[in-house]
Amino acid sequence: MPSWKLVSGLSLTFLGSLVALVGVSYAMVGVPNENTAAQSQNNVYYWADGKQMVATGTGVNRQNVGIAQIPEAMQNAVISAENKSFYSDPGVDFKGIARALVNMAQGGETQGGSTITQQFVKNTYLSQDQTLTRKFKEMFISIKVGTKVSKPLILQGYLNTSYFGRGAYGIQAAAQTYYGVDAKDLTPSQCAVLAALLKGATYYDPAGNPDIDPAASQKANYQRSHDRWAWILEEMHKDKHLTDAEYQTATKKYPMPQGRKAIKGMTGQISYLADTAKKYVLAHSNITETQFDQGGFQIYTTFQKDKVNALTAAVEKVQKARLDPKNREKDKYVQFGAASVVPNDGAIVALYGGAGYENNHFTNNADTSGVPVGSTWKPFVLAAAMEYGTYKTSPEGVSPLSKYNGDDNLKVRNEDGTFVLNKDNSVFHQRNESGYPWGYITLRKAMEQSINTPFVQLGWDVGMSKVRDVAQASGILRESMLQGLNPSFALGTSTPSAIRMADAYATFAASGKHADPYSVTEVKQDGADLQGFGKPKVSTAMPEDIANNVTDTLENVIQNGTGTNAKALGRTAAGKTGTTDSNKSAWFVGYTQQLATSVAMFRENPKDAELLSMNGTAGVASIHGGDIPTSVWTEYMKSALKGKNDPGFPDAAKVGEIADESGAPSPTPTISITPSETPTETPTATPSETFTSPSPTATETCRFAFNCSTDGGDTGGTSGTTSSPTATESTGEGNTRGNQNGGNLFGGSTG
Repeated sequence: MPSWKLVSGLSLTFLGSLVALVGVSYAMVGVPNENTAAQSQNNVYYWADGKQMVATGTGVNRQNVGIAQIPEAMQNAVISAENKSFYSDPGVDFKGIARALVNMAQGGETQGGSTITQQFVKNTYLSQDQTLTRKFKEMFISIKVGTKVSKPLILQGYLNTSYFGRGAYGIQAAAQTYYGVDAKDLTPSQCAVLAALLKGATYYDPAGNPDIDPAASQKANYQRSHDRWAWILEEMHKDKHLTDAEYQTATKKYPMPQGRKAIKGMTGQISYLADTAKKYVLAHSNITETQFDQGGFQIYTTFQKDKVNALTAAVEKVQKARLDPKNREKDKYVQFGAASVVPNDGAIVALYGGAGYENNHFTNNADTSGVPVGSTWKPFVLAAAMEYGTYKTSPEGVSPLSKYNGDDNLKVRNEDGTFVLNKDNSVFHQRNESGYPWGYITLRKAMEQSINTPFVQLGWDVGMSKVRDVAQASGILRESMLQGLNPSFALGTSTPSAIRMADAYATFAASGKHADPYSVTEVKQDGADLQGFGKPKVSTAMPEDIANNVTDTLENVIQNGTGTNAKALGRTAAGKTGTTDSNKSAWFVGYTQQLATSVAMFRENPKDAELLSMNGTAGVASIHGGDIPTSVWTEYMKSALKGKNDPGFPDAAKVGEIADESGAPSPTPTISITPSETPTETPTATPSETFTSPSPTATETCRFAFNCSTDGGDTGGTSGTTSSPTATESTGEGNTRGNQNGGNLFGGSTG
């Protein structure tokens, strides 16, 4: 056993060494200068070919001001909200530091300092390295700052180095960015709004940041900002920083900040490209938005300048030719979103996000949520049926030649023959766009003419969870499919982005191979490579034969169905139209082997982002996916693929068995083919509402005996409703973009 003298000696030596270490560390660290933090750099974005796209940063949006130019209300707002003991504490929260150190040592997330002094010190470290070394250094500096620097100067430094969002560093930049005034002219009520931003500008800017996080919607952010604004003013009143009269004046009305403004270089599509790349970097690294906006990053993207320009030109050309918002009320507020993805790779080579930040359009329409996709969802239903079969065929898949009832206003049946019920126990009915009596038709024919009723029953027979699984494996995010697995789920009540729809169809183009969409290939910080970026792995989403059969079916949509406008492309292509109930959105998603592109069109109320009907838009009764969206798609793809070869698509081997819906005419005709024969399928009915329908007896010469159909016809996408307007699972509850309530967003079945 060591003697007590030895133990005491060792202990004293350790403590002495520790004291010496602390003393040396304390002596060596310097007091931060707020001017150092102002040396933020640009972020530089590059095109896919390595040429510079844009350099954008925050250095020009920062100006330090003295404490005399910062209103007392602003000083008191942050003290009441962040650090009530600011004027009496030593500048360090030792308990908070201990918690942070223990958490870091255990591998947990780091925690910031809780005092204004500590936050000021942290703000001056542009690297923001989350390490024990930096945390100790921050502690020593905070202690020194607390003893060497006056409280007013600490507060001045904190407010000059804090990030307020929208690229605004410091209170002067924030005052100009949000209210268009100098900091000294801010009112107490405005000060409380700006103080709320310090809790996290992404979630407390009332303009919203849905492109960073869907949870940061305009509505949600406004509510968070309003609540914290009111709380801060109440705390200021409690702390005697506001008199009763001042408090009453300040709380009379929430001072809504000005809208966003385009910053240098962020105009046209560049704004949305940079936005998409930034979002990708934040999602695939530990870099925070604050750190990213401090600059010093070089971001190499997948965007191809010629294709971005071609997509923009296509949208603008069709807009100019078809829309007249100055003279036609229903042409106002029309929006487009589009994206183009390379199959078997996932690279996003082009997108169209809207009219540009300079036109006060800050939402990226290519990556937005809340716009239902309509009948562009039906290929996932067909793919699920071919892969998993129905209760009648399982595990054998269903052939595209299986016949289902295409008549209007049908009751959907369960496996036991009973009818599917709404929540009020009324029978669920599915509608088509017209009441034409199609009778029993093949699934291939139903896809061609975008008829609703066969796919609702087919999806129910397969199981909507299987449809969801196939869509997710193809690239659709689970969170965009939250409307419920009711019958209408088969008709596109989900709300994936244009980027995700292009990526999912790229899976069909790549014969079932899927790669997540990506916009960034490489990121450097001050010239040093950051890990975690590059091409995503390619996986198998579905069997090759199933993907190729979907493609073969969607080729027919362009050749003989609702997508015939895409024939003008002049090369082998496949695609699907989609139109939603009340004409609130219209889509076309199509592809070749080289490129998959989606185009969405919708109208929205600029005040609340509520979707509006497009009935009457462009001077026509209704807009369908086969109309304007297909025209934009075709115009773009012509340019994007100019000079490229036409590889066509792989042959589609026969899959599944013919499994007609109960009640279909029996026996099902057997189709055989020889090289000299042209098989035909006699349609039960000919559509009465067509654009350019061929003769009812027209035949289609097919490449394969198992996938033939006849009779073209260019009816638009169809839509449906339920016979029970009170049933939320079939009619939904509300028309706001992104509304997840009810099982059938926007009231309806889609076509």
